[in-house]
Amino acid sequence: MRNSKATLLARTAMGMALAAAVLLPAGCGVVYTSPNVSRDLGTDIDVRVISLTPETVLLANRTPYNPRNLPREFYAAANARQGLGMGALPAAPVLPDERPGRLELRLPPDNAPQPYRLGVGDVVLLATKSNGNSVEQLSGLLAAQTQRQGYTISDDGSISIPDIGRVEIGGLTLQEAQDHIFRFLLEQQVDPAFSLEVAEFNSQRVTVGGAVQKAVRVPITLNPLTLGEALTATGGFTIRDEQYASIRIYRAGSLYQIPYQDYLSRPALQDLKLINGDAVFVDTTYDLDRALEFYRQEIDVIRLRSQARKDTIDMLQAEVELRRGMLEEQRSNFDARHEYGAEARDYVYLSGEVFEQARMPLPYEQHATLADVLYEGGGFRTKEANARNIYVLRPSTDPAEFGAVTAWHLDAANAVNMTLATRMQMRPNDIVFVEEQPITKWNRVIQQVVPSLLTTPAAIAANN
Repeated sequence: MRNSKATLLARTAMGMALAAAVLLPAGCGVVYTSPNVSRDLGTDIDVRVISLTPETVLLANRTPYNPRNLPREFYAAANARQGLGMGALPAAPVLPDERPGRLELRLPPDNAPQPYRLGVGDVVLLATKSNGNSVEQLSGLLAAQTQRQGYTISDDGSISIPDIGRVEIGGLTLQEAQDHIFRFLLEQQVDPAFSLEVAEFNSQRVTVGGAVQKAVRVPITLNPLTLGEALTATGGFTIRDEQYASIRIYRAGSLYQIPYQDYLSRPALQDLKLINGDAVFVDTTYDLDRALEFYRQEIDVIRLRSQARKDTIDMLQAEVELRRGMLEEQRSNFDARHEYGAEARDYVYLSGEVFEQARMPLPYEQHATLADVLYEGGGFRTKEANARNIYVLRPSTDPAEFGAVTAWHLDAANAVNMTLATRMQMRPNDIVFVEEQPITKWNRVIQQVVPSLLTTPAAIAANN
């Protein structure tokens, strides 16, 4: 009799548990309250639910936001001030053993004409159009046009255009340099209407000395320099005996010779092309003592210039190392501040049926999308999440709207709509909320209600 009564009570308790599992979710949150997005919050907050479409995505992205920038230390390069180049020290000259007698004609090898290539020390002019469009942007070019102030090619082969930057043109022909500057200005989003010309030719020179009116350094320009033009620049010869006079050319460590009488009688020798670094000496003796002394002086000058250039490079390298150390220390300090939360950041928040509810920082200098936020943390739970109800909750920043919230609704049950997530840009303090499926809600009710109510029959049976 007692067993029958206990069985009856257990069945009664089981029925009560099942009834409670069905009825209680419709009550006032007695058992399980499921978070969702509702227009009726019981408060004065205005909730506006807007479905995401290609048109409304554009509307959502109109909310103004400028991503935070990295400190300027992450853009600066450890360069140093540049100076004029000093050239390089050539190899020791090879001097022939000359004996008294008829002077021998030894011509340097023929050199095919080469286009002039810009070098260290050359001064170029950039002339802009007469209208004010590009002049207003290229303030440095205005001075070059009106006051004829050019840009000197520095030791690293580049010129520095004020307010725009440095562009490397050393070693290029004039046309190649113009094309390179044209592309550089386009990359800087500046009107590339300009013309380029060389104002001063300083990188390539020929030295002329000896029995002439005055020793000179003749620059090589866009037109090839001939031996006759170089000698004319000295003002004429001072030769007493033409029979023993010769024109000697020092080139690349070797010494070449043209008897003066041959030079006068053969016009083709006057058209001999000279190249950068040539040294021309008009000699009036049998021996090479005067020429050798002249060349030694030239070599001494080159050696001094080379040493000065090396010292300059050493100082520049030291300055670069100091600046690099400062930049690395500043970047390290920023990383430390970032690690301890001392740097201000913008965040969005993940909530609902995602793998991990978390706070995600917005990236520097670019926009993050809804797809970035969803999949940065592994996406959402496909078994529990309701793909039809993915929301981006965005509070209004307009004080007149008293904290109104816009719920941008994404229906991802159709996977095609996920393309909208790749275009929906995030804003600081956005909350990405993924709602649960109805079956998930029911399962959680059962998990909460049934275990507690099933203990009732056991208690009744134990007491009876």
